[in-house]
Amino acid sequence: MPDMSLLTRPVLNRLSPAGPRSRLSILIFHRVLPEADPLLPGDPDARRFQWVVALLARHFTVLPLDEAVDRLRQGSLPARAACITFDDGYADNAQIALPILQAAGLPATFFVATGFLGGGRMFNDTVIETFRRLDDGLHDFTGLGLGQYPIHDPQSRIQGYTDVIRRIKHLPQSERDAIAGKLSEHAVGALPDDLMMSEEQVRALRAAGMLVGGHTVTHPILCRLDDAEAQREIHQGRAELEDILGEPVGLFAYPNGRPGEDYEARHVEMVRRAGFRAAVSTAHGVSGRGSDLYQLARFTPWDETPLRYLVRLGRNLLSPPPVQCKA
Repeated sequence: MPDMSLLTRPVLNRLSPAGPRSRLSILIFHRVLPEADPLLPGDPDARRFQWVVALLARHFTVLPLDEAVDRLRQGSLPARAACITFDDGYADNAQIALPILQAAGLPATFFVATGFLGGGRMFNDTVIETFRRLDDGLHDFTGLGLGQYPIHDPQSRIQGYTDVIRRIKHLPQSERDAIAGKLSEHAVGALPDDLMMSEEQVRALRAAGMLVGGHTVTHPILCRLDDAEAQREIHQGRAELEDILGEPVGLFAYPNGRPGEDYEARHVEMVRRAGFRAAVSTAHGVSGRGSDLYQLARFTPWDETPLRYLVRLGRNLLSPPPVQCKA
């Protein structure tokens, strides 16, 4: 079999050259599971993440995000520049992902929502873990403003929790959390309280040479907050991380991260004024020298084979400029 790197590097070099015309690929992950979970098909397990990391190490120049931001600004990025990022602060980032990254010698940035550290649970996980623990049969949640859900296999559980998350994600935070809490009362058995990192694990990531960035306190949809609440989430999340790490935190990720839907231009200005050096969204595409450093694009292929994964990364380098909020 021919060396795939020899076949693809010239192509990737043309798509993402060094210097002022460079294009920065930033990959986004949330979890890396110890083994495949039929209820979480979008999250890689350790085996899959290993080949993803190996592919990135072989075909891209993976940089720490802070260095990549500086070099993007200067127009001095290397060819095939890429960064790896994780959102939210799941414990498996430290338990599973970190050793794999270390073995490959690759850096990553972990954006942590501080309010869930040490035993907290995000609303979406409450919903997912509730559907995991529902008895088979028809469940009627119309009294919660939801639907009726026939549960009988993993796919029906995925369809159920996907629908509930879609329905409540953009509700006011207190209402959203209350519905998730009421829903959890129908679960058979206790929900997990160890999904998120501890403060010690956050420090361990940094001690291993990884970067840690802000992601607010409670992971709200910033557009659903008034300005005072949004500023508090941004500033307090950063302050809590700086207390944990004992050093400044210069990078930020918008919760959910869709421009115009989850955050607006006013939030970009809040992040800038808070003293962050750069921020990332979840708008697909790549970033170039003219990109807003406070709205850097991120993208991750969903393919399950290395070749297709690499092809999709290459196609992403051809993407038009990502959507950004304008002042």
